Amino acid sequence: METASPSLAAALEREWYHTIELAPGVVTPGWFDTRSVVKRLPFPDSLAGKRCLDVATFDGFWAFEMERRGARETIAIDVLDPLKWDWPVNSKSAVIDAIGARQGGGFEVARAAIGSSVERLEMSVYDLDPAEIGTFDFVYVGSLLIHLRDPVRALERVRSVCSGTLLLVEKIDLALTLRSRRPVAALDGRGRPWWWKLNKAALCRVVEVAGFSPMTRPKWVWMPPGTAHPRPRISRQLVHSEEARQRLLTSLKGDPHAAVLAAPVR
Repeated sequence: METASPSLAAALEREWYHTIELAPGVVTPGWFDTRSVVKRLPFPDSLAGKRCLDVATFDGFWAFEMERRGARETIAIDVLDPLKWDWPVNSKSAVIDAIGARQGGGFEVARAAIGSSVERLEMSVYDLDPAEIGTFDFVYVGSLLIHLRDPVRALERVRSVCSGTLLLVEKIDLALTLRSRRPVAALDGRGRPWWWKLNKAALCRVVEVAGFSPMTRPKWVWMPPGTAHPRPRISRQLVHSEEARQRLLTSLKGDPHAAVLAAPVR
């Protein structure tokens, strides 16, 4: 492994959500490591000549991947101010500060390190407007809907700017998926921006009612934990708490997601 320059070494000390190779052998300590996931998704091998959008980019892994695959232009959007996220009214300031601190400016560090030309705009998915931002041939939305009070409205706004295809890769509730083929969801909203936990059928229904037609059957994907992810902990909570069991599963295998490729209904 090559030795990181002082500036890159300092960059690795910050909190990262995505695992990104900033230089040969210099890899960010991400909360998740999505590098092995790309090949398991219906992600286009080539985006040459395409105008692409990454919604809720965070550290920018997926936006940089679009650029790497030849996108003519890649726009990434995110809400940079944690206070503007969809917080439940019962959220405590200490929780807001702790979760908000994870948005640590990794995008700009990674963009400079890899020499990317991706443009990031501070914009909510709810505010997507073709009159302001134009339309896109390919849109990626990943691990976002669970954090939104109104996931259907969010996807409706995505549809307004999608002229080609949408790849939605979203966290699903594993237990609800295994228990029911009907579209069902659990409501969280307890002091943090974790809202609707959809099962796989509900994810497909949300895609449809937002004005998209699925092009593929939903595909299981496990988002592997990165080096910054908390290590597994065995405790008595596992006997009584389904949430504790899901946390253990995530730390061992990854976060359960489903991927759906869809096109806007005209």
